[in-house]
Amino acid sequence: KSSVQTIGEEQIQNPYTELLVLKGHQDIVRFLVQIDDCRFASAGDDGIIFLWNAQTGEKLCELHGHTHKITAIAPFSSSDVTEENTDLIITASADRTVIVWDCASGRQIHKVSCFHSTVKCLTVLPRLNVWLSGGSDLCVWNGKLDLLCKTSHLTDAGISALVELPKNCVAAAVGKELIIFRLSASNDGSEGWNILEVKRLVDHQDNISSVVSVNDLTFVTGSHIGELIVWDALDWTKQASECNFWDPSVHPDVQPEIKLSQSPQETSVQHLTSDEECVFAAVGKGIYVYNLQMKRVIACQRTAHDSSVLHIEKLPNRQLISCSEDGSVRIWELREKQQLPAEPIPTGFFNMWGFGRANKQANQAAKKMHENTPVYFLELVGDLIGHSSAVQMFLYFGELGLATCSADHLIILWKDGERESSLRSLTLFKKLAQNGDLQLKL
Repeated sequence: KSSVQTIGEEQIQNPYTELLVLKGHQDIVRFLVQIDDCRFASAGDDGIIFLWNAQTGEKLCELHGHTHKITAIAPFSSSDVTEENTDLIITASADRTVIVWDCASGRQIHKVSCFHSTVKCLTVLPRLNVWLSGGSDLCVWNGKLDLLCKTSHLTDAGISALVELPKNCVAAAVGKELIIFRLSASNDGSEGWNILEVKRLVDHQDNISSVVSVNDLTFVTGSHIGELIVWDALDWTKQASECNFWDPSVHPDVQPEIKLSQSPQETSVQHLTSDEECVFAAVGKGIYVYNLQMKRVIACQRTAHDSSVLHIEKLPNRQLISCSEDGSVRIWELREKQQLPAEPIPTGFFNMWGFGRANKQANQAAKKMHENTPVYFLELVGDLIGHSSAVQMFLYFGELGLATCSADHLIILWKDGERESSLRSLTLFKKLAQNGDLQLKL
């Protein structure tokens, strides 16, 4: 029997009761990126990029230029003094090329095919007006695809993720290591740049699977064996860590499951997102809320889905959305649990006093801290059923709704049914009023 929660027909908190199915892709759709308030791009294993209108679901254009699957995509705003701001997107492919596209015309502006390996990640640094590509080495480019500088060959595994840090630094995930690089403009007056490796962090025990920047002071990494590490973004020191996501004794509020063994898939940190207060982690089939100030998990759903959670985002209204390999998209609400004074306080959460040093003073201090700390839980408030295969990721467009992409080759726009109905009624009313005016004039 599955231990995953179910929700009935009455989904009071779920506004997404209307959907638009967008067709065009011929293979798995893995990426969605937002271009502006109402446009987004989709890309995947068919090598084609589509631009869509998030309000109407209209297909704006198709971008053809890659011969293999898309491996990374990023929006980029050109800010040359000679021309107006232009919305661009950069795409990397397994064909070892990178292309810059104009979103307005769908035109291919620049193409580079000098890479020795597939580019797995792209990061734009708007402040410096440059962007980075990560593969077997790290390259720095300007908007015209001029190579400004690059590192020497790092590893055959390549860079799997990049995150911008303060003081012109970036952190690159390379296998188990985090490599900190600093970018600097040349001192000789030319337009050249330099890239310098300044530190290697080797605290992870397994390959790093996700990286997220919290703010100018903090960033967080997660690995395939369920480690989460909180880093200082200025001096790159380890601030805290959590590595007991799957251990029921550490999360006593959750009903334990009987399992013979723990597969790596069930402990992998698939995706991280954050607000100023918490980090939200998709770990195996579960989702976890890690409070950065308390340095512990404050709420979790160990079996949020039937399969691995691939993407998670925090919404402005204390809600979370998660999507999974099982084809489902679920809405959760973070709520405070009403605690009775006599209720025993769980002390098995992440122990900020050190692992294995359970002295009496530390236990008492931890207990006192928990007594004064509200306890939260994640409640399932909506279930979006529409895809027939793994949902890779989604984009949240506020009142315009939600866009999801899947291995079933489809994109679905989920809409607020009441809002859409009101808009249609308003449009109809305006047409009737116009027709009435016309008849009066005649």
